[in-house]
Amino acid sequence: MDVWEYWKEENDGAGERYALSMERIRMIPSENTVQEPYRDYFVQVSGFICLLGETVCSLQNGCMEKASLEELQQLNHRLYRDILPDHYQESYGNPAYASAHLGEVFGPLLSFLYSELRSQIPNVFEGRLRPIAAACETFIEIYNLFEESIPQEKEVRDVLYWYVSDYADQTVRSWLWERFDPSYSFARDIIMESDLKDLRYLYGFGEYISPSELSVAEFLNSLPEETVRSMADTYVEGFRKGFEVMGRDLSIKKTVLIRYEVGFERMIRYAVEGFGRLGLQCIFCRAPLSVINRNPNRKVGWYSSSPNKQYEYDHRYDCALYMGNTLKERKLSVLRTAFEDFKELASWYAGPAVVETFGEPGFVPVNKKECYALSEHQEAVIRSYNNEFTELMNKYSPEEETSFTIIAFPRPEIGEPYREIFEEIIRINTLDYEKYQKIQQVIIDALDQADWVRIKGAGENRTDLTVSLHPLKNPEKETKFENCVSDVNIPLGEVFTSPVLAGTDGLLNVKSVYIGEFQFKNLAIWFKDGRVTDYTCENLEDPEENRKLVRQVILKNHESLPMGEFAIGTNTTAYAAGRRYGIVDRLPILIVEKMGPHFAVGDTCYSWAEDCPMYNPDGKEMIARDNEISILRKEDVSKAYFSCHTDITIPYDELDSIVACREDGREIPIIRNGRFVLSGTESLNEPLSGSGLLS
Repeated sequence: MDVWEYWKEENDGAGERYALSMERIRMIPSENTVQEPYRDYFVQVSGFICLLGETVCSLQNGCMEKASLEELQQLNHRLYRDILPDHYQESYGNPAYASAHLGEVFGPLLSFLYSELRSQIPNVFEGRLRPIAAACETFIEIYNLFEESIPQEKEVRDVLYWYVSDYADQTVRSWLWERFDPSYSFARDIIMESDLKDLRYLYGFGEYISPSELSVAEFLNSLPEETVRSMADTYVEGFRKGFEVMGRDLSIKKTVLIRYEVGFERMIRYAVEGFGRLGLQCIFCRAPLSVINRNPNRKVGWYSSSPNKQYEYDHRYDCALYMGNTLKERKLSVLRTAFEDFKELASWYAGPAVVETFGEPGFVPVNKKECYALSEHQEAVIRSYNNEFTELMNKYSPEEETSFTIIAFPRPEIGEPYREIFEEIIRINTLDYEKYQKIQQVIIDALDQADWVRIKGAGENRTDLTVSLHPLKNPEKETKFENCVSDVNIPLGEVFTSPVLAGTDGLLNVKSVYIGEFQFKNLAIWFKDGRVTDYTCENLEDPEENRKLVRQVILKNHESLPMGEFAIGTNTTAYAAGRRYGIVDRLPILIVEKMGPHFAVGDTCYSWAEDCPMYNPDGKEMIARDNEISILRKEDVSKAYFSCHTDITIPYDELDSIVACREDGREIPIIRNGRFVLSGTESLNEPLSGSGLLS
C-alpha cells in the first residue's frame, strides 16, 4: 500500500469523527456556557475552525477550481489574517496577547492549542481529515472543561499532552513515510500538472502566499526557457557531481528529496525531469507545521514564506509543554518500527536537493516571557533524541551512500534591479569549475605545510584567531583541506578543514552577519581549545538578551560548541557583486561562506561519515575529518554530536590577514591586507580591484 492509499482508508475511517466534531463546534458561538474572558477565545477559535470546514467543502465540491485569482487571494488572507503582523498584537496565536486576556496560567496553553489548530490548514488542502478531526476533538474536550467551571491547569495540560502523545504513533510514522515515499504526490501533482502561467495554482498548496511568491512565479514565467533550464540543470548536476566527487554509487538509488520554497515551480518542473534522467524519482514532503514533527531550527521539505516570523519564533519551543523522556522514547519507538517497515524506501534515498532563497530584511525577534522555553533537562532530551534519530537514519540510509546539493536564488525583497541581480546570481552559480579547482589547490598546497593558521581582522573587526591543523603522516597522499567546487555546495569557492581543537584559540568578530533569518550585529565569539567560552552581539539593548539570542540561534541552546570547520572562501566574484548591488548583508550563508574565511560551530562537515574516505581532485585523501569530540563516537556516540553546524563568515573588507604558520617559525601568507598573495591566486583579486573594492 502506498501513502495515498493509506490516507484514503484513513479518511474513510475519520469522516464521521470529522463531521461530528465540526457539527459540535458550529454550535459554540451561539452558546453561553463558558464565562468570560474564556468565552471570547472559544468563539473566535471556533470561527476559525468553521472557516476550515467551509474550505474543506469548497475543495470537495470543486469550487476552488472555478474561483478567480482574487477570490483565492481573499480566502488565503482570511485563513492567515489573524497571525499577520498587522493583526498579531490582538491574536490568540500571540502568547503575550493570550496571557494578557486569559491569564498567565491558561494564556500560553490556549495559544498553543490555537497554533496547533492553525497547523491544520495544509491538511484541509490535502483533504486529510483524521488530523483535523483529532485537533477539533481536543478543542472540544478543553471547551467542555471550561463549560463545567474554571478547570485546574493540570487538567488542560493533560489534555494537550495526551493529544500529542496519543497521536504520535500516526503523526510521526506519517512524517517519516512522506520523507521516503515518492507516491506522496500532492505537491508534485501541482508542479507537474498545473498551468504555471495561471498563478491561481499557487493557492492550491494551502500555504501562505505573499506578494513575494506571486512575484517570483511571475518572474520565472518571464525568463527564457533556456535560462530556467540552465538553473535546473545546475541544480541537478550539482547533485550528480556530489556522488561523483565522493566516489559514491548513484545507480543504486531511486529517490531524491526536493526542498524548495513555493514560487520556483517552473524551475522545479525542469529539475524533476532532470532527476528523472538520472533514474531518480522526486519526493515532495511538506515542511512539518504541527508541533510533534516540526524543527525549530530549520524547515525540512517544501514550504512557503512565513506569514509572520515573530509568530513562528513565539511558538518555536511549544514542545516544552510536553517534552520529556517518556515522549522521547515513544517517538523513537514509533520511528524504529517505521524505519523497519520502510527500510526498502529508505535504502533507495539518495539525499536532499535544496533550493534556498534570500533577500528579505533581517528579522530581529522579541523574546517574550509568556512563550514556552526549554528547561536544561528538555534540551538534553532533545539532543539525545536528535542523535538517536540520526543513528536510525544512518542505519537505514547510510551517510556513505548518500549526498546532497544546495543552491540559492534571490527573492524580490532584495531590491532593484531584481532581474539584473537574479541574472548575476545565475552567473555566480555557474562559475568555471576547473579554474577555481586549480587556484584552490595552490592554497591547499600552502596550508598543507602549516601546523596552524592565524586569522586577523581589519579596522574595527577585532578577530584574532589561531586555528590548529591536523598533521600529515604521508604528505604525498594526504591533505588537510578539501577542495570544494560546484557540487554539493553551489556556488563554488572554498577550501575547508576540521580543525584540531587543542590550540584553537581567540576571538571571532563580525560586524554584520546573517545566520538563517537573523541578522547579528557586532557578533563576538571567544574560543579556548576549540570550544566556545563566551559570546555576545549588539542586536538588543540588554546584554543578557543578546547572549540569549546568540545561544538560541547560533549555539542551538548548547552551553558551548566546538569549532567544527575552518574554511577560506575564494569567490571574490560573489563578494564584488554583493558590494556592487549593496546586498552583501542580504546574501545567504551558502554564498557568504565563499566570500571570506568562515568558521562553523557544532559538528564537523563529516559528521556521521568520518570513516568514509574523501579525496580531492588531485587524488589525495582529505584526512582532517575528525576532531577530539567527534572521535568520541567510537566510545559513546551520545558525546560525539550536537546535531548542528552553523557557519559564520568574516567578509573580505573586514579581513586583514590569513597566514599559514609552521612550528619552525616559517610563515606563508595566504591573504595580506585583504588580498590573496600566493603565486597563482592573483586572479581572485581582479573582481575586487575592478570594482574599486580594494585599492
